[in-house]
Amino acid sequence: MANHERNKKILLELAKQPDNNRCADCCAPEPDWASYKLGVFVCLKCSGTHRNLPTVSRIKSIRLDFWDDELVEFMKANGNRAAREIYEKDVPAFYYRPQPGDCEVLREQWIRAKYERLEFTAEKNLLQKPYTSGVREGILWKKGKDNGHFQKRKFVLSFADFSLKYFNKEDESKGPKSVIAIRNLNATFQPQKIGHAHGLQIAFSKEGCTRNLFVYHENGQEIVTWFNTIRAARFAYLKTAYPSASDTELLPQITRSYLKEGFMEKTGPSHREPFKRRWFILDALNRKLLYFKSQLDAEELGVVFLGSEKHGYSASESSAVGARGNKWKYGLAVHTPERKFLFMCEQEREQREWLEALRQVIATPMQPQHYTSKKNTHMQPHHYTTEATLKRRR
Repeated sequence: MANHERNKKILLELAKQPDNNRCADCCAPEPDWASYKLGVFVCLKCSGTHRNLPTVSRIKSIRLDFWDDELVEFMKANGNRAAREIYEKDVPAFYYRPQPGDCEVLREQWIRAKYERLEFTAEKNLLQKPYTSGVREGILWKKGKDNGHFQKRKFVLSFADFSLKYFNKEDESKGPKSVIAIRNLNATFQPQKIGHAHGLQIAFSKEGCTRNLFVYHENGQEIVTWFNTIRAARFAYLKTAYPSASDTELLPQITRSYLKEGFMEKTGPSHREPFKRRWFILDALNRKLLYFKSQLDAEELGVVFLGSEKHGYSASESSAVGARGNKWKYGLAVHTPERKFLFMCEQEREQREWLEALRQVIATPMQPQHYTSKKNTHMQPHHYTTEATLKRRR
């Protein structure tokens, strides 16, 4: 008869081993669950997906559930490292591996790709072709720029000219509505912002401004395949543009989540203009603080380039003395060589989070490409005008 306390102690010790002390699927620390069919230790969130795959995985708590001796022996004989050698043998370098804070669709499709579809085993490596076939076509639901409704649009991603095109109609003879260069593109999942579990934000630079597309697909596998195909194209472009760079240097630049997003109030250059509520995005890779009228705006209203401390940039707490119309009272200032930007947060916690994120960027030394980014940022005329002037120019 199995000894419950002894087996629990053995499992807890196994879970502390270097190969097992992080979730086999998302790398969350201290996993409390295990698949006794796969022999892996996983976190609570990933265990939910495993429960939905009863033909390939069976889940138990290593602390609360009863374990038979033979199941404990199976866990001892396997573990996360042994599973990776089988199920992650041929994961493409560009393929996104979910992290603990990532959205559910990324986590679910990664787990299904590994254990259910066996996409990364040597025997099933042909299934990786959708990401590297050189072209991808399909229908995505895209948010309209003006009316805000999502409509079906045809998208075509081409490795040949490193472009992403979309069409207002499925008939391509009328030409694409937009052609987006892969070199300027970023993609990140934004389910809460978009209001759909599979919501994907595609950002790109056009005519000196950042533009956004908000899309989704009803099928989780399909939208994650689009995401990884975009990453494959970006990786191929970066390998071409920077042939001497290593994969380790290029991988963080393929796509990235933004360091911080949220609403703040902002005022104008003299700090006497009325405060206006705006949606801010901190893009740490490009050292830019972008702001938009709302969360789902297609085009930025303005941008603040964030240099380093060495070049005279800083962020600090501030007040709204002399300004008008601010409803929020937790202020912060971004100091640049050209001017001081003043913002207000609704909560003190948000003020602390924004200051921490801004200081993290400013404390990071600038790279050669950032000087070009700064130059292009300052070429945009609306950074020194009011938003009303910007609208008239458009």
